[in-house]
Amino acid sequence: MPSTTKTIQQLNLEDDFLFAKVMSDREVCRKVLEKILGVSIREVSVPATQKTINTLYDGKGIRLDVYLNDDEGTVYNVEMERGKHKRAILPKRSRYYQGNIDLDIISAGEDYRKLKKSFVIFICTFDPFGDRRHLYTFENRCVENPSLTLGDETTKIFLNTKGNMHDVDPEMQEFLSYVENTTDDFAAQARSPLIKEIHKKVIEVKESKEMEVEYMTLLQRDRENIELGREEGSNHMASLIKILLSENRTDELNRALEDPDFRNRLFEEYDIL
Repeated sequence: MPSTTKTIQQLNLEDDFLFAKVMSDREVCRKVLEKILGVSIREVSVPATQKTINTLYDGKGIRLDVYLNDDEGTVYNVEMERGKHKRAILPKRSRYYQGNIDLDIISAGEDYRKLKKSFVIFICTFDPFGDRRHLYTFENRCVENPSLTLGDETTKIFLNTKGNMHDVDPEMQEFLSYVENTTDDFAAQARSPLIKEIHKKVIEVKESKEMEVEYMTLLQRDRENIELGREEGSNHMASLIKILLSENRTDELNRALEDPDFRNRLFEEYDIL
């Protein structure tokens, strides 16, 4: 969602709009993935940004920041994550994303061997696990023998802009700093050729009148959605209060006012949508 206070010129790479537009450049995206994974990638598809996957009827779909394949069929999902309050749910969110991506890759009834190697990557502006690392990589391994991998070819990676260990090379550290400080001054003094290439795309996006119009349109849409959500929430609560009072359930009413989870259960119970 676009920032509610920044102009497009003030955006950093951590902001979803700028991140998606910059990563939509195939070469920039390829080089960022090479840097994160430490491998050579010959070619990638044109990245799909804000891709929506709805695999189940009436189920909870997902919207992916950046989604692409390389020339060997490997699937990559890259997400920018700023919400420190979401730290506790991030591991299960990565699990849910992985499952939805797998369902998107193969249709019902197809052979599981058609599942492709995949990476789910979160770039976080907070430490998701509190270990001060810049990089956390997770694979499925045997508890009794950690050297034995499951071989399901899934990897989850979390990058942390707030890391302070010497666990990545200087270029990666510089990239992670640039995520939160995407300025001309930072790019000018950066040693990394990758940052200088990314910044060319950043300037292109920020100076584009079309991009500015799109950004402002999204900004206004999000403001309208927030206001609509407040109005709907107020109407839902008014309906619930009326029902609980009519049934003399004052204790539950008081709890509903204080407990969002309990309130949502009551909304479902009374089919207040």
